[in-house]
Formats: sequence, C-alpha cells, structure tokens
Amino acid sequence: MNISINTWITMGVIMVLAFAVTKTIRFLIAKANQHSLEKQKDLTRINFFKNAISFVIWLVAIGIIISMIPALRSVAVTLLAGAGILVAVVGFAAQEAFANIIGGIFIIIFKPFRIGDMIKVGALDYGIVEDITLRHTVIVNFENKRIIVPNSKISSDNIINDTIEEDKVCRFIEVGISYDSDIDLATKIIQEEAMKHPQCIDNRTSKEKKKGYPQVEVRLMRFNEYSIDLRAYVWTNEPLIAMRMHSDINKAIKLRFDEEGIEIPFPYRTIVYKKDMEQKEKPKN
Repeated sequence: MNISINTWITMGVIMVLAFAVTKTIRFLIAKANQHSLEKQKDLTRINFFKNAISFVIWLVAIGIIISMIPALRSVAVTLLAGAGILVAVVGFAAQEAFANIIGGIFIIIFKPFRIGDMIKVGALDYGIVEDITLRHTVIVNFENKRIIVPNSKISSDNIINDTIEEDKVCRFIEVGISYDSDIDLATKIIQEEAMKHPQCIDNRTSKEKKKGYPQVEVRLMRFNEYSIDLRAYVWTNEPLIAMRMHSDINKAIKLRFDEEGIEIPFPYRTIVYKKDMEQKEKPKN
C-alpha cells in the first residue's frame, strides 16, 4: 500500500485541524457557560454536548482519512456493497454502545441527575456525579473511588438523588432494645438525644404543635426474636450531611442507653439438656 508524501501530510493536517477545532469548540462552550445564570444546571448538558461534538468531529476526520487511502477506500466500498449484512453485524455488535448513547441522551433530556449531584444507582453506594459522557457516567464515591457506570444501566436501574429533593429530609433511626428494658424511658432518651443535635429541625405543622405531637416521633416497629425495634423520625434541612447526623445520634443514644441501663440485645439462646430436665422431674425419695 503505497501512500504519497502529500497524502501523509494532508492526513496529518486533517488530524491537527480536528484536534484544534475540537479544543476550540470545547473552550468556547466552557467560556460561554461561565456567564450562564444557571451554571450548575447547564454543566451537565454542556459536558455531554462537548463530548458529542468531539465524537462527531473525530468521526468525520477519520472518514475523510479513510477516503484518501485507496486500499481503505476499496475496502469501504466493498463493505457498503454488502450493506445489509454489514448493518446486521454492526448493529448486533454495537447494540450495547448504541444503548449507552441513547441512555446518555435520555439523562440529558429528562435530567434525573446533574453533575455535582449525590446519587445512588441500584446496589451501588452513594457518590457524586463527576462527568456524563456518550458511553458512561462517572461517579465518585465516599472512598474517593471513581465508578464508571454505563448509561444504559443507569437508565434501566433505580436512582436515588439526594440533591434535587426538597430542602428537608427525614432519616429513620432504628434501635433495638431488650424485652426487659423500659420502652418509655428508651423512647424519651431517643427523642432527647435526637433533638440535641444541631442539624435536627422541627418539621411539625402549627396544628401538630397544638395537638402536642413530639418534635421527634418514635414508634414501635416490630417484635423481633431478641429485641423490640423502635424507629425515630428525625428531620434535617441539610440533606448532604444527614448521614453524619444519623451516625452522631446513634452514638449519643448508645452512650445514654449505657448510662440509663437500657440494654441493646444481641442474639443468645438458653440451652437445656434433656438429661438435666429428667433429673429435675425425677421424684425425690
């Protein structure tokens, strides 16, 4: 396959132009976004738009280069001659890639999350959305690890978005106590320790306050084999630190329970041997 020097130079110029045009367009888009009044909301669309433009420019550049090389051009013509088979083969091989692209477009259109949002996808842990590309979404979790999730998976899975919800969020704090413990005292301790936390807010309506509803409601949820489960409904107006508040209150409750003699049970069993039972039941002479 003989390629002239002029062809090599032309291909090099095309590659340089593609690189320069891509960089210039991405720079201009980023510059325009700096003056946007809704910078955070536009960031997701703009990043996706920049990636899409880069993909199209490089696709066109590669197509032009292929057309300049006779051997590759003849291969392309041959492939086009069997376009029906080619479409079937390529369609089957690239169906996942197309699904990811469509998934990315749906994310941009319907906006289930944006760059900078804290989300949870399926069984994955919570993380911050760092980038959205044509193929995948990058999520940084609390261990500072980047999780690359295909857009098709995100589009078909459940998403919990902790950022675009209302300003207030309710955390369920569940504590198990033993059957011998005082339920009323345990309830009082949980309410007091929750209300002491600086991020705990009063979400009661004026009507609920008049009726004497507690700021932190505690309910008995279930009778387990070893414990009685109590659940506290704690409200905060800081969704991003609700998890930390939950941890702080758990610790405070444990310390108070230790002071007040409220037992947090662990599984245990009493084993009675049949031989011992027979000896106890045997009448004394």
